[in-house]
Amino acid sequence: MTAIGGTSAGPAGDAVVNVYINHEKKFAFVEMRTVEEASNAMTLDGIIFEGVSVRVRRPTDYNPSLAAVLGPSQPNPNLNLAAAGLTPGGIGGVEGPDRVFVGGLPYYFTEVQIRELLESFGPLRGFDLVKDRDTGNSKGYGFCVYEDNAVTDVACAALNGLKMGDKTLTVRRATISSGQMKSEQDTIMAQAQQHIAMQKMAMQIGGYNNLPGAGAGLTAPNEAATRVLCLTEVITVEDLMDEGEYEDILEDMREEGQKFGDLTNVVIPRPNPNGDEVNGLGRVFLEYGDTHSCAKAKDSLGGRKFGGNVVTAVYYPEDKFLANDFGA
Repeated sequence: MTAIGGTSAGPAGDAVVNVYINHEKKFAFVEMRTVEEASNAMTLDGIIFEGVSVRVRRPTDYNPSLAAVLGPSQPNPNLNLAAAGLTPGGIGGVEGPDRVFVGGLPYYFTEVQIRELLESFGPLRGFDLVKDRDTGNSKGYGFCVYEDNAVTDVACAALNGLKMGDKTLTVRRATISSGQMKSEQDTIMAQAQQHIAMQKMAMQIGGYNNLPGAGAGLTAPNEAATRVLCLTEVITVEDLMDEGEYEDILEDMREEGQKFGDLTNVVIPRPNPNGDEVNGLGRVFLEYGDTHSCAKAKDSLGGRKFGGNVVTAVYYPEDKFLANDFGA
């Protein structure tokens, strides 16, 4: 941080206040002294440490809109990245709510060619082509941010589904979950309306039946519980594309799901780098050994906040799940 000029309080003192390291899962949380220094630290993505390229990312619950009022969310553009063996234009330039995921890229496309394609809609503020750590070859996907946010949706609409050789591009906003793309307010309103409708139905039938362990939770009296729970508003496209983050999410979901009973399986559909359509993208499926455990999980997980989104939990038909039919 000192070498690149990223310390906001000068060379005196340590920019790093605290570090938590999980050796088993090979990740760490680093607390910086100031907001400015935390944003500057994002430019260190890809720095070589003891022979290994280190990935630097924001925490999964980072909310750009809330963080914006605390200080600069983007790094200082005048940092001397060459002092750390880095090249300008890394991850620091492709963060924020208008970050775009670009998948299904032909592997033989160069970074220059991809930039030219994306910049046909306007200049880029940043572009990050994801490459294999060992070979340096393209993995067929990357992320970008346009200087003019107004062209983001236009570029996504024009490029998504575009055929390029034997590939089909997948281009969409990366910071919106690939499940139900609603704002938190809209989701809460929908849940409230559903809750009221259930109450009316229960009163008409003449009583309602609370789920086991649900406390005051209310469900329609004839709602069919299954052993499979479907969660939305939990994960993003970026999380699913990265192998390390995907494995961490799977493990976290297993640990959380086991708290409610006999969890037998966790399924999280992943996007195909080739751009092929994948059913259930953005959903998490938890399969339990009995309906009682599934009901407890539904009552506990539904309505939780994850990364600024409100999680939706619904029962999923067992026959469709067992047939690997995860919905559109």
